[in-house]
Amino acid sequence: MHLLAETETWDLLLIVGLFVVLIVGLVILAIFASYFRLWIMSVTTGAGIGIFDLLGMTFRKVNPHVIVRGKIMLVQAGLGEAMGISSKALEAHYLAGGNVPLVIRAMVAANKAKIMNLDFKLATAIDLAGRNALEAVQTSVYPKVIDCPGKGPRVTLDAVAKNGIQLKVKARVTVRANLLQLIGGATEETIIARVGEGIVSAIGSAETHAAVLEKPDTISRAVLARKLDSQTAYEIVSIDIADIGVGANIGARLQADQAEADTRVARARAEGRRAMAVAQEQENVAKIEESRARLVEAEAEVPRAIAEAFRTGRLGIMDYYQLRNVQADTDMRRSIAGIGATSAQAKSE
Repeated sequence: MHLLAETETWDLLLIVGLFVVLIVGLVILAIFASYFRLWIMSVTTGAGIGIFDLLGMTFRKVNPHVIVRGKIMLVQAGLGEAMGISSKALEAHYLAGGNVPLVIRAMVAANKAKIMNLDFKLATAIDLAGRNALEAVQTSVYPKVIDCPGKGPRVTLDAVAKNGIQLKVKARVTVRANLLQLIGGATEETIIARVGEGIVSAIGSAETHAAVLEKPDTISRAVLARKLDSQTAYEIVSIDIADIGVGANIGARLQADQAEADTRVARARAEGRRAMAVAQEQENVAKIEESRARLVEAEAEVPRAIAEAFRTGRLGIMDYYQLRNVQADTDMRRSIAGIGATSAQAKSE
């Protein structure tokens, strides 16, 4: 009986063991089936990614398809461990939020184009900085053209020569990506602003607008000589004047405005002088009226003085006639003063 119980126990343990082995086998088979295709691709291409590496990627929440295909692309292009691009480095860039396929395509394109200054670290740094690494490589191989001025309400660059004539210019700037300055370098907007500033300065230093119309390439040479691409993500290849036209005569307009302003100032000064003359005239009229009042007051004293002289007996016949002459002279002066006051009042009105 005891022997039978032990036999049944061993049979039970054997069944449990077989069940566990079966479960483990099924799990291994499922994992193997899941990663078999990727593992075969890695083995046949020499990518060097094992089945356990693929399993570890799953636990690290890394997409193994992206890593395996990226590593195969690098190996097939002649890149890989020789340039320090391992599967661990690809996983690290993936976990950092980078675009692994785009970086790998940029590396392959740079290698085919013989661009030796782009390594994996620089490419991943460009990608994590928010720039398109593949587009940067393509721009470095095939320069792009930037219209100046760029997008906005203004369609031309307006500048004025020394003779006052306005010129309207459109330029096309050919640039090549500077991979070493792509991180932290200024973008297209800065290039457009600097080129626009250079064109305006070059036209402003020209003696006449005819000289600029005759040789537009002088603008390009003057702008290129200023090294406007420093500290930018691009290298300026050429600056071409696409269109140039004559605008308004700004110098004549400014001179007309200045003449009008001078005329207004002169009128204001003349009006001030006229007002001062009128005030002076009114002051003179007041003085005349004051003198007339004094004259009337003095005339009023004459009869009184004559009467007093007759009463006291100090006035003779000759003296009386002398006083009459003085009175006549006074009346004449009074008439003249009245005529002058009337004339001054008429002028003021």
